[in-house]
Amino acid sequence: MFRALGHPARLSIVRILMKRRQCVCGDLVDELPLAQATVSQHLKVLKEAGIVVRKVSGPATCYCLAPGALAALQGAVTELASNQAA
Repeated sequence: MFRALGHPARLSIVRILMKRRQCVCGDLVDELPLAQATVSQHLKVLKEAGIVVRKVSGPATCYCLAPGALAALQGAVTELASNQAA
């Protein structure tokens, strides 16, 4: 999960999805200074990491944050922080 979030563009995508709740890939392209193919590749990495889920709705593909993904990330960060303090 950390590796997937290691790229600034993927962090931006997660932030956008947090605000919008769901997004069509084209909407993300409009908000990011990246080509559609690049955004799609970043979404693929986020999907494979379990951070986003994809829903096909007719010709459009919508993406949203996977339920529990941010909670899992928060738990991992908390665990890392507590291990460092010990």
